[in-house]
Amino acid sequence: MAVPTSTRPEPDRVPAVARPAPNPPARPATWVLKAVMAVTGLVLVVFAVVHLVGNLKIFLGPEQLDGYAHWLHEDLLAPLVPHGWFIWIFRAVMVTSLLAHVAAGVVLRRRARTARGPHRRQGLRGLRGFQARSMLVTGAVLLFFIVFHVLDITTGTRPAATDEFVAGQAYANIVASFQRPAVAAFYVLAIGTLTLHLAHGLWSVVNDLGATGRRLRATGAALAGGVGLLILVGNLIIPVAVLTGLVA
Repeated sequence: MAVPTSTRPEPDRVPAVARPAPNPPARPATWVLKAVMAVTGLVLVVFAVVHLVGNLKIFLGPEQLDGYAHWLHEDLLAPLVPHGWFIWIFRAVMVTSLLAHVAAGVVLRRRARTARGPHRRQGLRGLRGFQARSMLVTGAVLLFFIVFHVLDITTGTRPAATDEFVAGQAYANIVASFQRPAVAAFYVLAIGTLTLHLAHGLWSVVNDLGATGRRLRATGAALAGGVGLLILVGNLIIPVAVLTGLVA
């Protein structure tokens, strides 16, 4: 017996629309880049503090500062490592940290601009807002200053260094360098830039490492400001002392 068929018309079949494949997650992940920024930033801050403490030996005279520089370059960690090896290990760590810090910062800034689109970020006002918006600029200034400072004081490469540069004589090299008013002024500008960059960077580290409590965040902000002020004042008194003849 035949089975009756429906007399209703067949519904129009809507062709399936292929959904666009979701964009793969960015690599490395944003949280990884922020962690790299935080860790390398802390490494650079510790270096800035230790470097300042060593440089303040200039007020103790040439023998103290030159002796400290020799110990740092030749004897630190010896005989755990051969004489003269520590400074190269230290430089490798610092260069790696600096490059990782810069690279992570550039990628994060690009991602933030892409996510924000044409809209300007709201809610950033006052000093903290200025610091946040100028982190890339202050970072570029500091990178240029680091290169200049190494050529001036460490390698003695002219024209960054003076004609009086002598390898191993840290005291005389610093004094000769800061007796040039333009170099001293550039150093003061760089230290002020460093303070802005460092203070906001340390405050960001507290947030990026997961601090959520109000007291903890306030403590982090106070610590960032205190360290920034210490580095600012400690570094500024050196060129001022040279220019005024207190250190000569």
